[in-house]
Amino acid sequence: MNIHTGCPNIPNIDSFLLKARGILLSKHLSNNGPLVTELEYRLAEYLDVRHVVTVCNATVGLMVALKALALGGEVILPSFTFIASAHALQWEGIKPVFCDIDPITHNIDASKVERLITDKTTAIMGVHIWGRPCSHKELLALARKYKVKLLYDAAHAFGTTYKSRSVAALEDISVISFHATKSFNTFEGGAIVTNNDELANKVKLMRNYSFNGEDNVTGIGLNAKMSEIHAAMGLCNLDSYTEVLEHCKRIYSYYKEKLPDVLGMSIIDYPENENHNYHYIITEIDENDFGCSRDAVHSHLKANGVVARRYFLPGCHKSEPYKSLYPGVYLPYTDTLCRRVLALPGGSGIKELVQIDKIIALLKQIRSWGKYSA
Repeated sequence: MNIHTGCPNIPNIDSFLLKARGILLSKHLSNNGPLVTELEYRLAEYLDVRHVVTVCNATVGLMVALKALALGGEVILPSFTFIASAHALQWEGIKPVFCDIDPITHNIDASKVERLITDKTTAIMGVHIWGRPCSHKELLALARKYKVKLLYDAAHAFGTTYKSRSVAALEDISVISFHATKSFNTFEGGAIVTNNDELANKVKLMRNYSFNGEDNVTGIGLNAKMSEIHAAMGLCNLDSYTEVLEHCKRIYSYYKEKLPDVLGMSIIDYPENENHNYHYIITEIDENDFGCSRDAVHSHLKANGVVARRYFLPGCHKSEPYKSLYPGVYLPYTDTLCRRVLALPGGSGIKELVQIDKIIALLKQIRSWGKYSA
């Protein structure tokens, strides 16, 4: 058995190669080509937003978004996130202020944000972990009360909704990842999403060195453009995305049905009244009930050809350089969750449901060993 978490979704190969051939024949490889323009239009339509500005990756997208919002000082964000969220801030000279999470949703705990706000705070950055929306109503109330910006790292959240509205359309600006491991991918890539015309114009300029015309540089910018070959991958994946969603939901539902048999291991819920991409099969392992640690389960699966993933190990506040730069950060729920979470293979990593049966058999096996040894 050889099953991996994060296996990329591959569209129809012939369709992609046809687009790739067209790119080579046109010799228009980058610099806002026709496929990038088409992808941005179709994504804006799909997400029901005014502006989608594609970028070479979501980390650079975050950096551009931070610059467009003119942020500085301190920005509050969860520590339970991929390190890129913090890196983008630190790279821009902004101090990341780490907040604890809600142990149920795994998202930033809005009730703990307020106590971290100071006169240096310029924004709150929510992260829609696993694509499940943050508590937007509460975060927005805080942002308005203290007159700070609210932006979202929506790397996981392509196609998901909050109160029937795309999470990408929430508040000032959102950044989505189109990395190969995401439900929708462009090989590498991402997008800055906003309904604000002024912000959209800013980020469009910034992603191309802030050129406004052939020789007119209007400010600080960098090369954050998406190439035509990446856009071709995105267009082909968008054509087949309905089938991807159906497959992911079928995989998640099967895990959800079978995993309750494994005492001490739970799978996260996705609210049924919202749209989700069901890309992440996230479990929590209670060592006391299960009989052995998350890390022991991870090792056992790997030894048997199943590559699961531990998220996030460790939290940002315990990773360098932040552990040294900002010592003494105490986030008990984050620390606990970092010891418990295991992402199981889903999406295109699972071809047949029988593969899930084999994974669950391995989980039951190690649980019985753990209980016996205990």
